[in-house]
Amino acid sequence: MALTSHFKWADPNAKAARVLLSLAMVGVIGAFDYVSAFDLNFTAFYLIPVILGVWFVSLGFGILVAALCVAVSIAGDLISGARYSSSLVPFWNAAILLSFYLVVIWILAKLRALHLELEERVRQRTAALHKEMQDRLRLEEEILSISEREQQRIGHDLHDSLCQHLTGVALAGEVLSEQLKAKSIPEAKAMDHIVEMVEGAIDLTRTLARGLHPAELTGEAFTDALRELADTITDGFNTPCFFQCEARVAIPEGGVATHLYRLTQEAINNAVKHSDATEIIVRLEANREALTLTISDDGVGMPEKVPTGGMGLRTMAYRAEVIGAAFKIERLPTGGTRVACRLPAGSYTLEADAKKD
Repeated sequence: MALTSHFKWADPNAKAARVLLSLAMVGVIGAFDYVSAFDLNFTAFYLIPVILGVWFVSLGFGILVAALCVAVSIAGDLISGARYSSSLVPFWNAAILLSFYLVVIWILAKLRALHLELEERVRQRTAALHKEMQDRLRLEEEILSISEREQQRIGHDLHDSLCQHLTGVALAGEVLSEQLKAKSIPEAKAMDHIVEMVEGAIDLTRTLARGLHPAELTGEAFTDALRELADTITDGFNTPCFFQCEARVAIPEGGVATHLYRLTQEAINNAVKHSDATEIIVRLEANREALTLTISDDGVGMPEKVPTGGMGLRTMAYRAEVIGAAFKIERLPTGGTRVACRLPAGSYTLEADAKKD
C-alpha cells in the first residue's frame, strides 16, 4: 500500500494537476481577499495551497506558493486602498507573513520526510515478510515432498523386499511342514501354524505398503483408493470405517489426489488413536460447484480449545491450502469430530462429465 501511494504521488499527471490546483486556490483565495478589502485576514486560508504544494508536490514549489500567497495578499490590500504610516510597512508585513509560512513549510517538510521514511520502512518490512512467508511455504512444501518420497520408498521396500522375503519363508515353512507330515512328526501342526502367521505377516506388510505407497490415485482410481483405505482400517484396527460416495470422481492431477488421500489418512488415524470412536465415515460428495471430502467419527470429540501445536492438524490444513481447498475441523453437537475439505471446481471431473467428453 505504501509503495502504491508512492507511485501515485510520483505520477507526473497527478503532480501537474496538484500544481494547477494549488495555483488556482491561490487565485480564488486572493479574489476573496480583494473583495473583502483589508478588513478580513485570509492568512489561514492561504495556508491551504501552501500545505498542498509542500506535501504533494515539492518543498521548492511550496516555498514558491508561499511567496505567491504573500504577494497576492499584500497586493490585494494595496489595491483595495490600504494606507500605511510608512512605505516600509507592506514590506515588513510581507516579511513577517513569509516567515510564518516558511516555518509552517519547514515543519511540513520534516513531517513529509518522516512519512516517506515510514512508508519506505513499511515497504521493506512488507517485502521481507513476504519473502519470509514464501521461503517458509517452500520449506513446508519441500518437507511434505520429502516425507511423501520417503513413504513411497518405504512402501516400495516393504512390498518388493520384505514381502518377497516373507513369501520365501512361508514357502520354506510349507516344504518343512510337508516333510514333517511325511515322517508323521507331531510338530507338523505347529509348523502349519507358523506358516499361517507368516502369511498373515505378508498380508499385513502388503496392507502397510499400499497405505504408504498407493499404487494409483489419479483418475477414477481415487475413489477406489479411499474405499480400500476404509476397508484396511476396518480390518486392521477393528474400528468400522465406511466409505460413502454416490458418484465416481476422477482427479487428473496426481498432486491433488495425493494431498487429499494423505489428509484422509491423517484424519482417520487421529480418530482411531485419540477419539475412542466406534465408527468412522469417509464421505465424498461432488457436484459441478465443489468436491467435499468429510471424515466423521462418533468419538469423544475435540477439546473446547483446539490445540494449535499439533503437527497432524497443521499438516492437514497445509495440504488443503496447497491444493486451494477450504479446510475445517469441528466438534459435532452429538459428539465426535468432523474434518471437512472443500475443493473448488476445476480440479476434478465427475463420471457423467467424463462420459460426455
